[in-house]
Amino acid sequence: MSRDATGRGTAAATRNPGVSLGRIAGIPVVLAWSWFAITAVIIFLFGPRVEDTFPGIGIGAYAVALGYALLLAASVLIHELAHALSARAFGWPTARIVLNLWGGHTQFGHFSSSPGRSVVVALAGTAANFALAILGWGILLGMEPGTVWFLLTQILVWANLLVAVFNALPGLPLDGGRMVESAVWKATGSQDRGTVAAGWAGRILVVVLLGVVVSIPLVQGGQPDLTLIILAVVMGAFLWMGASASIEDARMRLRLPDISANRLKQAAVGLPAVTPVGQARRMIRDAPEAAIVLTGATGRPESVVDVAALASVPDTAADTTPISTTARALPPGAYVPESAEGQELVQFLARLEGNEYAVVDSRGVVTGLLRQKTVIDAITGKSAPGSRP
Repeated sequence: MSRDATGRGTAAATRNPGVSLGRIAGIPVVLAWSWFAITAVIIFLFGPRVEDTFPGIGIGAYAVALGYALLLAASVLIHELAHALSARAFGWPTARIVLNLWGGHTQFGHFSSSPGRSVVVALAGTAANFALAILGWGILLGMEPGTVWFLLTQILVWANLLVAVFNALPGLPLDGGRMVESAVWKATGSQDRGTVAAGWAGRILVVVLLGVVVSIPLVQGGQPDLTLIILAVVMGAFLWMGASASIEDARMRLRLPDISANRLKQAAVGLPAVTPVGQARRMIRDAPEAAIVLTGATGRPESVVDVAALASVPDTAADTTPISTTARALPPGAYVPESAEGQELVQFLARLEGNEYAVVDSRGVVTGLLRQKTVIDAITGKSAPGSRP
């Protein structure tokens, strides 16, 4: 069971992911559509085994299987509530809890974390599952073996132990991965470097998991169980995708400090929109690679000259045609200070429309043209910061 947060927090998705179950302790709880799929699988696989164990139970076997799925969902819910309530103690706003195909996850709003707090919140879920397993074991001691209720309680105990141990494994997206993240974070002072390390630990766990499933039967002289291999592959794919997403997100955040409007801009000159085409051509003759940004009467950037359109104006009409006729308009306010960088730049651009932005200095003079794709490529590592667009 994972948390949709790494210390900076993530906004909850706006779309409806499933069926609302209301609020617990003020926290919205949602049953994702994928939960119904995994519940159907549990009923289909577990029902016949219940029928074999209790001959004559008939269709009631599938009701028992449904009961097991509901008890498992309740265990996951308690796991996620432990995350949410421990996070609330540190002032982290909880957006919602979602119970889904892989168990569940807790989504947090924006918050500020620390290595110690991250470990406490991560371990709270695992501790809750251990507590449920111990409680179930105590109940089993007073029950009569061989009954349906004994079977359900027994399965619940082992399921909670399995969930607790599995989530404690040291690799993202599991809760134990937060321990690796926090250890590296404490040592390096960078949570993002800790996330990268924990993500790689998660990838290693996948390799080990698949290796164990295949190698142990071979060492014992048997053949690997196909069902177990399929289960391991599916679970491994889930873990690998989660770990990879964590690594990529952290790497993007590590690149942010090197992202700036001044480094990523294309050199540009600013000209009044009434400037004749001929005059503009003569002015930029010494800087043919520079973009041309046109300013209005207020001096603010309003449009960008289209190079092809500029070249298409006949020489005979160049001195009488205003350069504004060869330009494409910029959205209102589509200009950024050249000092904007990192998260500030990303947030600034997120508030603007369009995909081109004039870059201005502290005096409001146009110094460049910034393209959205250039910024995205730099953040995702497709191009190095400072490279020419």
